[in-house]
Amino acid sequence: MRTRLRVVGGLAIAALLVGATACSDDEGPSASVREDGATVDLGDPGDCVVVDLAVSSEKATLMTELAREFNGSDAAELEGGRCAFARPQTKASGLAADLLSTEWDEDAEGPRPVVWSPAASSWGAIVNQRRAAEGLPEIVGEADPFMQTPLVIAMPEPMADALGYPEEPVGWADIIRLSQDPQGWAALGHPEWGPFRLGKTNPNFSTSGLSALIAQAYASAGKTEGLSGEDLAAPAVEESARAVESAVVHYGDTTLTFLNNWYRTDERGTSLTYVSAAAVEEKSVIDYNRGNPDGNLDPGERPQPPRIPLVAVYPEEGTIYSDNPFIVLDAEWVSEEERLAAGVFEDFVKAPENQEKVLEFGFRPGNPDVALADPISADLGVDPGQPATLLETPAPEVMVELLDRWAEQRKSARVTIVLDVSGSMGDPATPDGPESKLDLAKQAAITALDQFKDDDEVGLRIFTTGLGGDGTASYVDLAPPEPIAQNRERLRREIDAQLPREGTPLYETVQDTFDEAVEDYDPLRINAVVVLSDGVNEDLDSSDDEEQLDELIASLRESSSSELAKPIRIFPIVYGESADEDVLRRIAEASNSTVYDASDPATIDRVFAAVVSNF
Repeated sequence: MRTRLRVVGGLAIAALLVGATACSDDEGPSASVREDGATVDLGDPGDCVVVDLAVSSEKATLMTELAREFNGSDAAELEGGRCAFARPQTKASGLAADLLSTEWDEDAEGPRPVVWSPAASSWGAIVNQRRAAEGLPEIVGEADPFMQTPLVIAMPEPMADALGYPEEPVGWADIIRLSQDPQGWAALGHPEWGPFRLGKTNPNFSTSGLSALIAQAYASAGKTEGLSGEDLAAPAVEESARAVESAVVHYGDTTLTFLNNWYRTDERGTSLTYVSAAAVEEKSVIDYNRGNPDGNLDPGERPQPPRIPLVAVYPEEGTIYSDNPFIVLDAEWVSEEERLAAGVFEDFVKAPENQEKVLEFGFRPGNPDVALADPISADLGVDPGQPATLLETPAPEVMVELLDRWAEQRKSARVTIVLDVSGSMGDPATPDGPESKLDLAKQAAITALDQFKDDDEVGLRIFTTGLGGDGTASYVDLAPPEPIAQNRERLRREIDAQLPREGTPLYETVQDTFDEAVEDYDPLRINAVVVLSDGVNEDLDSSDDEEQLDELIASLRESSSSELAKPIRIFPIVYGESADEDVLRRIAEASNSTVYDASDPATIDRVFAAVVSNF
């Protein structure tokens, strides 16, 4: 029996996929989509001038609320008797920057925006730089922030206390020292916390990741402004960058991966052995300590503060604001009428009464007439008197070089791709298309191989019943984990040659793959398994299914939660509507990872890319 998929957590991926769903017929012309994938009906725009906005995920709920209040109000009236109608959709800042740098496909991504509000203005500079490199005109001009929040190093309170914070300043230099100390936390009298573990997001996707990269570089160069390409090429800066990355447990496309896992392990009393520190925005610390780590509350959901709160550490070398610019794009698809309507909505969100709402959501108001107040307070782990030192946003060409260098400096990975080739993978991927689910999965996996750097070790295992010479094996290895520079073409050929076959021995395959990964664990790499499955466990003997799953979950938790743990992150992809979403989510959470949602097979290409962003 197969379980029909309804909703998968996967908030990070929801943020990436909203564009694909925002323009579906079911949602109507006025629907917007929140960061958590929920569709919000904003009403009928009628004859109003529609202002489509692409906004970063952390302000999705706020912007939807503001749009709902704006639409139909006196504030939305335009000269000549017309009106403006704001329609936000969520786009992760890095994804939107990529789309605006090349081509925005409205069929896949939803309407091209009139207004873009990434988490930080640094993304706008990157878009202009990338477009200039392609001979395209700039589309991002000067823009004012309408709210802001600084990048901080979030730490569990006992760990910040162990460092003497806030009496003793803490900065990136301390992070580097701790991450390189072979004693780990034992050097500070806490061997029970194990090694120092750092959480950072992928700077190609995440504003926090990009801001952390900028702050690290400034700290290593000993500067607070004027960061240059020469600075980045200096051996000491290069060495420092690699040292920081070496402490990373894994990357990820948004900070929600770390915040949700922190919160879940806090419930089990193991948060101090999950991650020691993570680069996040101040707002996220407030949300977490309120008991709402993702910043969104569903109807009936009650926030429950964690047992161990986080403390926002403002790096002594300085930090950078996520300044949330309100950018009216100077693009050929934006009409003068839309530009005027966008200006009216901008005035609305900057009005003092709406800036008070910004504050309620944990951001610092962009309007200086609105003073800082609760929740920017010590009670929630943050300091309204900080940050003491601000860093200058580097020149666009320097930021592009930062990203290029990070691609080689990031921590290397050891990953096994485990691909379901059961019979159901031969089902059509879409009602009208000629391609099977396996066809699309193979294309996505092959495309994703290009995201690995040359020394990442990548292997390939397929699973279904009836494999092997005698037809009794549940899985076979088509390529062992080796540096991908050596086996990229082999992996492509092997993936491309796969055909749909028989059953789905999911539990046995994941358990054995995990056990082998523990045995071959490499502490200098991100050790991970990617599992793509479109079904439920079907191994021809259902009598021990429950026992198998219990043993698997227990072994994953044991490996992931002690001070001596060999963390192997398992990243399951829920593929198609028949995949066992609940089981795959439990597997992900037991390994302190995240499940990814490709219940719509047509999204698998982007989902696979997001999964690989963890490495």
